[in-house]
Amino acid sequence: MTKKYWLMKSEPTTFSIDDLAAARDQTTSWEGVRNYQARNLLRDEIKEGDRVIYYHSACAEPACVGTATVVRDGYPDHHALDPKHHYYDPKSTAEKPTWYMVDIRLDSQFTHPVTLAQLRQTKGLESMQVLRKGNRLSVQPLTKQEFEQVSKLGKGK
Repeated sequence: MTKKYWLMKSEPTTFSIDDLAAARDQTTSWEGVRNYQARNLLRDEIKEGDRVIYYHSACAEPACVGTATVVRDGYPDHHALDPKHHYYDPKSTAEKPTWYMVDIRLDSQFTHPVTLAQLRQTKGLESMQVLRKGNRLSVQPLTKQEFEQVSKLGKGK
């Protein structure tokens, strides 16, 4: 199976890379995605062993802040079944789940966050979906080259 690469956006006020670093085993579920296109990626495309760029969005300075590895393939988002939970969806059932999530584990935090402005100015990254106007998907595919280039920038190289 071919390894794939992804950019996953999280608002740092909701769940930052520091929160992931502090999590048990530095692992968390990537839940709460409520967009069908992103859901399909979580359910069908993202697999254990895939690599992730962790991206802080909806903040003063959006930036790529680290890397993670997918440690569990997509599975139903059980929060959608809990009426007391923020991510509850009355249309989702255990028999026919609507929403999915994956688990990720922190690999590294960047010593130099790679800002959105820096991504825009870096040759070779022009095709990244995060740079497209109006693209708000919380889960986006990356090429191996994009992943490696952003990772290198994040390490200050």
